[in-house]
Amino acid sequence: MRIAVVGSYGAGLTMRVPRSPAAGETVSGGEFAEGPGGKGSNQAIGAARLGARVSLLTAVGDDAYGRAARALWDEEGVDATHVVTADAATMVGFILVEPDGENRIAIAPGALELLTPAHVEPFRAAIADADVLVVSMEIPADVVLAALRTARECGTRTLLNPAPAQPLADEVWPLVDVITPNQTEAPVLLGLAEDAAPSDGDLVARLRERTGGTAVLTRGGHGALVDDGCGVREVPALPVERVVDTTGAGDAFTAALAVALAGGDDTTTAVARAAAAGAHAVTVAGVIPALPTPEQLTAAPTPGTDRTHPERNDAA
Repeated sequence: MRIAVVGSYGAGLTMRVPRSPAAGETVSGGEFAEGPGGKGSNQAIGAARLGARVSLLTAVGDDAYGRAARALWDEEGVDATHVVTADAATMVGFILVEPDGENRIAIAPGALELLTPAHVEPFRAAIADADVLVVSMEIPADVVLAALRTARECGTRTLLNPAPAQPLADEVWPLVDVITPNQTEAPVLLGLAEDAAPSDGDLVARLRERTGGTAVLTRGGHGALVDDGCGVREVPALPVERVVDTTGAGDAFTAALAVALAGGDDTTTAVARAAAAGAHAVTVAGVIPALPTPEQLTAAPTPGTDRTHPERNDAA
């Protein structure tokens, strides 16, 4: 299995707090840690940890965080040959994690803002060789478009993890084979007003109609809805005893989904595998430690699936 990833790398500066402060308020009693992050890097490491051969395109600075990133990719078996060293600081994300595991994140993009479509062309061979290209949206929109367009030209299946969400240009939609927003991101992608968002079943159907491919709507503890043209199906969440940290759950889900699809699993089976990875991730503090191995996924029960969903709505 070969996976190509175009996305972000950044250092995550995490503080676990008793509660998030209100505007102008200082809350003490926090616990600080720092570590690697960025959706693209997390997804690349997650896929490599699950046995895929992974190539990554991102940008880092010529600084301590950038050097630490390259050491990490080497340790995790991610091919970072095409990673750009930019004349800017490596991206940094500031993360507040509350006792129930919910998080709030602020990002300074730094080097990622200097990633351009021109950097995608040298990565073309890696995209062409891949079974799946994974793209996330912490990088400039024109790089997202260039990567997806290159994959379409090469005949490589594309998976867009549209986070952080923004309305997608009309030219992007037909380049996406699999799209994986959550309930908050989906209305933004579709340009819907917050107070006019339809049901989850209608959302996933609309996403599927826009791409013509497969839409997966993730819903945290409520599982996921899938529409690949054969009706909306529900993949339940895998129950966990205790949620520790939700920060890396989405990236674990995306990595496992990409690997399962690259390995030939059907859509519903792949999403169930991804749900198990996301469930494992929320039980472990820190993003990289939370990304599962094949043994950890094998030990976890696989969520059951419903063939249809009562919220199915074929209206556009």
